Amino acid sequence: MPARIFGPVQLAGGFVSLGVRVIGSAIRRPTGYWGAVRDEMYDVLRASWFPVCLAVFTFGLMIGILGLNFASLLGASNLYGQYFFIVNVRDFTPWINSMVVAGIIGSALCADLGARKVREELDALDVLGIDPIRELVLPRIISITLLTPLLMVMSLLIGVLCALVSTVTYADVPAAEYFNTVYNNLAVVELVVAVIKSTLIGFVIGIICAHLGLTTVGGSAGVGRAVNQAVVIGFALVFVVDLLINLIALGLYPEMQTVR
Repeated sequence: MPARIFGPVQLAGGFVSLGVRVIGSAIRRPTGYWGAVRDEMYDVLRASWFPVCLAVFTFGLMIGILGLNFASLLGASNLYGQYFFIVNVRDFTPWINSMVVAGIIGSALCADLGARKVREELDALDVLGIDPIRELVLPRIISITLLTPLLMVMSLLIGVLCALVSTVTYADVPAAEYFNTVYNNLAVVELVVAVIKSTLIGFVIGIICAHLGLTTVGGSAGVGRAVNQAVVIGFALVFVVDLLINLIALGLYPEMQTVR
C-alpha cells in the first residue's frame, strides 16, 4: 500500500486503538484516577480560562459588529439577537473554545508525553509494571473531555454579552428587545447538542494529542514535530466533528431549523 494512503490509515487506527484502551480502562476500573483528574482539571482551567474569555470576547465583538452592518442594511437590527445566538451556540463558540483547548491544553499534553517518550520514561514505567495509559493518559483525557463543555458554556455566556454590547451600542436596539429574541430561541435541544458536541471534541483532541505524544520519535526535534502535527490534526477534526454533529442534530430535530 502506498505510504500516502497507509500513513493516514495507520494514524487513524492508532487514534481508535488508544480511544478504545482509554474507555476500556476507565470502565473496567472506574476508581483510583479521579484525584489526578481533579488536579488536571484545575491545571487546565487555570491555563485556559483567560485565553478562552479573551478569544471569545474579541471575535464575538468583531463578528457582532460585522453582522450588525449586514442586518442594518436589511432593516432587521432588532432581530439580530436571535440569528447571532443560533450561530453562536452551534458553530462560533464550540469552534473558538475548541481551538483554544487544542492549542493550549492539547499541545501541552502532547509535548509532555512526547518528552517522556524520548527520555524512555514510558518504557521505564512498563518495566515497573505500571500502565502509562492509565497513569498518564487516562486522567488527562478525562479532564479535557469534562472541561471542554464547561468552558463552552462560559464562552457561550460571553458571546451573548458581546452581541448585547454591539447591538445596544452600535445599532441602538433596546437590551430588552435583544434578550427577548435570544430567549425565544433558547431551546433545550440547542444547549444539549452544544454540550455533547464540545464533549466529543474534547475527547477527540485528547486522544489525538496523547497518541502523537506516545508515538514520538526523533528526540527533541521529534517532540516539536509531534506537537505541530497534533495541533493541525486537532484543528481539522474539530471542523469534522462540528459538521457531523450539526447534520445529525438537524436531521433528528427539524425544529432547530426554525427561527423563533
